[in-house]
Amino acid sequence: MNSVKIFIVFIISFIAFPALCQEQIIEELTFEEVIQLAREQSPDAIMAKHQFRANYWEFRTFKADYWPNLTLGTSFPEFSRAIKKYQNPDGTYTYVEDNINTTSAQLNLRQNVGLTGGQIFATSNLARLDVFGDNKSTSYLSTPISIGYRQPVLFYNEYKWQKKIEPLKYEEAKKTYISALEDVSLKAVAYFFDLALAQQNLQVAQINYSNADTLYQIATGRYNIGTIAENELMQMELSLLNAGSSMNSSMVDLEIKKFQLRSFLGFNEKVNLKLIIPREIPELTVNVEQALEISRQNNPDVIAFERQLIEAERDVSRARSEKGLQADLYASIGYTQQSEEFSEVYVNPQNQQTLTLGLEIPILDWGLGRGRYKMAQSSQEVIKTTVEQARTDFVQSVFLNVMQFNLQDDQLMIAAKSDTIAQKRYDMTKQRFLIGKVDVLDLNVALSEKDAAKINYIAALRKYWSNFYNLRKITLYDFIKNESLDTDYDTLIE
Repeated sequence: MNSVKIFIVFIISFIAFPALCQEQIIEELTFEEVIQLAREQSPDAIMAKHQFRANYWEFRTFKADYWPNLTLGTSFPEFSRAIKKYQNPDGTYTYVEDNINTTSAQLNLRQNVGLTGGQIFATSNLARLDVFGDNKSTSYLSTPISIGYRQPVLFYNEYKWQKKIEPLKYEEAKKTYISALEDVSLKAVAYFFDLALAQQNLQVAQINYSNADTLYQIATGRYNIGTIAENELMQMELSLLNAGSSMNSSMVDLEIKKFQLRSFLGFNEKVNLKLIIPREIPELTVNVEQALEISRQNNPDVIAFERQLIEAERDVSRARSEKGLQADLYASIGYTQQSEEFSEVYVNPQNQQTLTLGLEIPILDWGLGRGRYKMAQSSQEVIKTTVEQARTDFVQSVFLNVMQFNLQDDQLMIAAKSDTIAQKRYDMTKQRFLIGKVDVLDLNVALSEKDAAKINYIAALRKYWSNFYNLRKITLYDFIKNESLDTDYDTLIE
C-alpha cells in the first residue's frame, strides 16, 4: 500500500506544481458575487452591450431621417478642353475647340414628410463659367432660392410604416439586452455550480480516502489476529484504491472547472477561485397569473410578435401599391439670374418653375404584380399563424417555469434532509463497523448513499437557482425585490 500512497502524492504534486511556480491570488466568491461579476465583465455581457449600441444607432438613424438635412456641394474646378461638333445656321457642321471651366456651389436643405412619404427641399446655387481661347469670357448663374416637393411613390408611404416599426424594434432591443444579461446570469449559475460540485466532490473524495486508509489499517490488524477473513481485507484494500482514484479524478476535474469559470469571468490563471456555496434560499412563491401578466409587458418576444405582424401588413401594402398605378411627382418654384458681372447676378432675379408628373400604368405584366401581392398575403397569413402558435407556447412556457420554480424549494428541502440523514447513517455504520457489528458491504452501501446525497443537494441548489433566473429571463422581473428589471441605457452608449 505504500506504493499507492506514493502514487497519490505524486499526482497531487503534479497538479499543484504549476500553481506553486507563480504567486496566486485566492479569490473567495459568493454566489451573488459571481452573478454580478458575470453581468459586468464577462465576454457575453460585453457582446450584449455592443449589440444594444448597434441597435441604438440604428434607431437614431431612423429618427435623423425626420430631421432637416443641410448639405453643401461644390465643384471646383470642372475643366473641359475638347474638340466638339457644332451645327451652323446653314445646316453644315464645324469642329471647334471647347475650352471651358465651371465652378459651382450648392446649398441643399431637405426635410422628409412622414405624413405623405415625400420630401420638401430648398436649394440655393451659384455657378461661374469661364470660357478660354479667342472668345474669352466669364459669366455667372445664380439660383438664390428654389423650393420644391418630391413624391417618389404616391400610393405607398414607407415613412408611415417606419414610424410604426422602428420604435418597436428599439423597445425590443432594450428588452433583448436585459434578457441577454439574464442569459449571462444563467451561464454564471451553471459555471458556479459546476465548480461548486467539483469542490464538493474533492472534499468528499479526500474524506473518503482518509477514512478508507484508516479502515484498511484497522482491517489489516484484525486480519493479522484472525478476526476477519482475507476476502474482507481485500475488499477494504479495493475500497482504498478506488478512493485514491476518485480523489485524483476529483482534483483534475476541479482544475478544469476553475479554468472554465475563470475564463467566463475574465480572470487570468493567477486567480485561484474558491466558492462559498449558498445555503439559504428566499422564501418565495410566484403567482402564475402575475408572472404571465408581467411577462406580456416585459418579454422581448411579445414585442417581436407585434413587430412581425406589422411588418407583414407593410409588405402586403407595398405589394398592393406595386401592382397598380404608380406616380412620381416633382415640383419646384424659385428664382434665377445670369450675368457677366458677379455684382449683378443676384439683381432682379427671374421666376422659374418646374413641374413633373410621371405615371406608370401596368397593361401587361403576365400577373407579376398580382402574384407578388398574393405571395405577400400568403406570407402574412403564415406569420399570423406562427405568431399565434408562438403566443400559445409562450403562455405554456410561463406556466411551466412558474410551476417548476414553486416546486423546487420543496425538492431542495428534501435534498438537504436526505444529505443530513445519509451523513448520520454513514457515521453510525462506520462506528458499528469499527466494533465489528456490520461487514464491509454495509459500510460501502452507506458510503455510496452519503456521497450521492451530497451531490443531490448541490444539484437541487443548482436547479433552484437555474429555475429562478430562467423565470427572471422570461418575465424580466425580480420577484425578490418586486420590480421590473431595468438598466441605465444612457450609460451603455457612452
